[in-house]
Amino acid sequence: MTSSTFGTFFLPGPTEVRPEILAAMQRPMISHRSAAFEALYAHCDEGLRRAFRTTRPVFISSSSATGLMEAAIRNAPAGPVLSLVNGAFSARFADIARACGRTVHALEVTYGEIVPLEIVEHELRNQRFAAVTAAHSETSTGAAQDVQAIAELAHANGANSLIDSVSGLGGIPVETDAWGFDFVLTGSQKALALPPGLAFCCVSDRYLASAADAPARGRYFDIAEFAKYAAKHQTPNTPAVSLFYALEAQMASIGPSGIECRWARHAAMASAVHAWVEHQRPNGRLAGILAPAGARSATVTVVKTATGVDARAIVDAVAKRGFTVGTGYGKLAATSFRIGHMGDHTVETVSRLLDVLGEVLAGF
Repeated sequence: MTSSTFGTFFLPGPTEVRPEILAAMQRPMISHRSAAFEALYAHCDEGLRRAFRTTRPVFISSSSATGLMEAAIRNAPAGPVLSLVNGAFSARFADIARACGRTVHALEVTYGEIVPLEIVEHELRNQRFAAVTAAHSETSTGAAQDVQAIAELAHANGANSLIDSVSGLGGIPVETDAWGFDFVLTGSQKALALPPGLAFCCVSDRYLASAADAPARGRYFDIAEFAKYAAKHQTPNTPAVSLFYALEAQMASIGPSGIECRWARHAAMASAVHAWVEHQRPNGRLAGILAPAGARSATVTVVKTATGVDARAIVDAVAKRGFTVGTGYGKLAATSFRIGHMGDHTVETVSRLLDVLGEVLAGF
């Protein structure tokens, strides 16, 4: 890889995809009911189980991760949902639950913060909930929640834990089996550094058992159907075969023991970005990092600009130098920008970006 072909695209999703992974998608079409596809699926599932840290099947959906957020709700046991909302995507999870006809109680905190565990515990003890939704890494704010503790609180109070790890899994430690998640999902286009179009989830045995009785689970995202076909190394409906080729190549690249190395690399990239922000603050153009220390994602950092410095102008100036970073999400657009230090990026590629950002900031 050279800087001319990789290392200039730092959105917090979709992430830059290595040329060799893109090239894998040029293989010819095959029938999704053939032995060749079953072998392809089996290779993908094997790699995904390592990434999810699970012995159970990982279901592969030809959809965005939003589709599996809806699946998590539609297949969950009947009853109200407690949604932990600390950003735009955790809010989306709550909105999806409402759209699926669920009564939703949202625990909302200021964007950039995390929901205190004692408040979660209080709500779960005061009312019976069928499920708790939470974002592991909130892509809009760069805040990371303790989803292990959230899952434990949910289980202790009879609720299912439904975890959005869209910008977490593959870059931040996730222990699906050890932490007892009932439903954990991610998308292809974030820390796993694949093109958009696939989503992955793993469900607990108790969640799967109850899903068969969910009356409004629909057809496309019927988890019982996913399980039935996954046992045959197939998908319930026509998959995006070309994306499976890319997935197979990336899982082979990560390898049997590579997920821990991936976590360490993401932690190192995050540390480099955080240190750079602190170094820049005395210059008066940056106000710091949105998420508090101790609750920051290792895959995305939301950088706050100082009063009077329009973050959108910084993003535009960086783009003119050939690098792409994200504007702040929604209402944060003018006051922050987002660096996606995830996927197959390294401290070296991130450092090149930070050098360019430093040059741009010097002109403000």
